[in-house]
Amino acid sequence: MIEMPNDDLTLLRDYARNHSEAAFAALVARHVNLVYSVALRSVGDAHLAEEITQAVFIILARKADSLGDQTILSGWLCRTARYASANALTIQRRRQKREQEAYMQSILESGGDAPSPAIGEETWNQIAPLLDGALEKLGRKDHDALVLRFFENRNFAEVGAALGASEDAAKMRVNRALEKLRKFFTKRGVTLSSVAIAGAVSANSVQAAPVGLAKIISVVAMAKGAAASASTLTLIKGALKLMAWTKIKTAMVAGVVLILAAGTIVAVKYAGHHLRAKLQWTAAETESFQQESEAHMTQAKQWALACIMFAIDNQNQLPKHFEQMNRYAPTLSFSNWEIVSGGDLNSFNHPHQTMLTILLREKESRPSPAGGFVKAYAFADGHAEMVNSPDDDFAALEKQRGYLIHPAQN
Repeated sequence: MIEMPNDDLTLLRDYARNHSEAAFAALVARHVNLVYSVALRSVGDAHLAEEITQAVFIILARKADSLGDQTILSGWLCRTARYASANALTIQRRRQKREQEAYMQSILESGGDAPSPAIGEETWNQIAPLLDGALEKLGRKDHDALVLRFFENRNFAEVGAALGASEDAAKMRVNRALEKLRKFFTKRGVTLSSVAIAGAVSANSVQAAPVGLAKIISVVAMAKGAAASASTLTLIKGALKLMAWTKIKTAMVAGVVLILAAGTIVAVKYAGHHLRAKLQWTAAETESFQQESEAHMTQAKQWALACIMFAIDNQNQLPKHFEQMNRYAPTLSFSNWEIVSGGDLNSFNHPHQTMLTILLREKESRPSPAGGFVKAYAFADGHAEMVNSPDDDFAALEKQRGYLIHPAQN
């Protein structure tokens, strides 16, 4: 088995568990050029790229104990740099718009003529302006394979070892990912071969960060942003929101509602109690149940997102009341939902935790064509499940599955 020269996760665990400044400084020194290069390509401004780089490593310090064992840190840092860059550009565009509006207003009030807009000098080559957008379109393993191969100049054996695959499999994955980049560029008017793309990316994707930046970042990031500027903290908050939103959008639904054929046992509610009866569900009733379940699952994921977004804006503290989430979920009804966990979101959302924390759950269950009853749940890691209980005893089922509840402290 090939041993990876990269001990990123070992250093990260050392920092997370032992607060090792040396371990974190080593990570910053190792990856600062990579992060700075992604930021510089994204925003085209060296000063802003430095600030984004600092924000990325502050985020890493905050999330050091929550990154899983399968994380390819260089890939994670690239994605986080793009989130922070996207947020920085949004802030920049809003500021420029306000400044332009103020300037135009002054021109109108003074009776002068507005100058013609200047045409910006073309500073990018064919690939650079498109590269990170193209990488963003790739699946995670394809993305990480290209980062390892061309950003970090790993050989195929090392790429395969990092991804848990063989050398041949790594080579095939990299080649397929390159072909996807080629097609992406071609659609945007840049016609290059995969070989040319590989050579250009390998030679130019990582540039040296300014001297001294790594040392500054290490000090600020290990304090988790306590000494960071207001603008850097704004970048961090925006990047974390984008990361949370992306996580919610890509979360897989773990719970599956099984729909059985005709002749199944269905549950019937009567006078507040659940009774069982052997009835057949019509095709129309089954279809209606499926549509209703999809709506409940969508609502569960939206509530999970609202909780996480609220926590990001409130020192990681989860909401205690639905009214606190009005700005994040203004159109959702909470009549059949209850909040069951509160407190610090980060304190119980760890990758090594095998038991899942419930954020919200439906109050009332619904009968299922599969027999039994179903409820939708929203969890602290952002995913949602539709859970089926044969006897409508969800408390017992939650205990059996190892679900956790962290009551909010008043």
